[in-house]
Amino acid sequence: MPKTANPDAKVQLIPAGLVQKPVLANLLELYTHDFCDFLDLELRPDGRFGYRELDLYWSDPDRHPFLVYVDEKLAGFVFVRGMWNGSHAAIAWDMAEFFIVRSYRRRGVGTGVAHQAFRQFPGNWEMRVMDSNRPAQSFWKEVIAQFVGTAVETHRIERDGKIWEVFSFESKT
Repeated sequence: MPKTANPDAKVQLIPAGLVQKPVLANLLELYTHDFCDFLDLELRPDGRFGYRELDLYWSDPDRHPFLVYVDEKLAGFVFVRGMWNGSHAAIAWDMAEFFIVRSYRRRGVGTGVAHQAFRQFPGNWEMRVMDSNRPAQSFWKEVIAQFVGTAVETHRIERDGKIWEVFSFESKT
């Protein structure tokens, strides 16, 4: 049964420590399963999709893992990654992965969490969304416009044989 919307819900974006790595690994399986709607993904022989970059979120200082809680109940995760040029100057922040459990979607949780992340990492952002993931494109277009107060221009890129819609904006807070 879906949870009812609660406008007074306490939505938190909490840094994930190494002890929470198994929790994130479990949530990544749900997240990856959702992507089967947009990508041809195969389960490994162990029955999991896996996420090969997970360990980097505790060994690379430019990667930041977070858990999402709503009223102290686990509701998703966010991975933020800093992108740099060759001279170690920041280019932009990237929302590498973003997942809200289905029972918390369409309740403002994702918007609140995204805005918290944008405020926590001021500067330039580049959000990449697969061209085939139209629901995510609509979500990010609205969320970013609410955050910056104006419509956001996008551009398309091709990388590794996939087309991406890229949202570029600045977090000034």
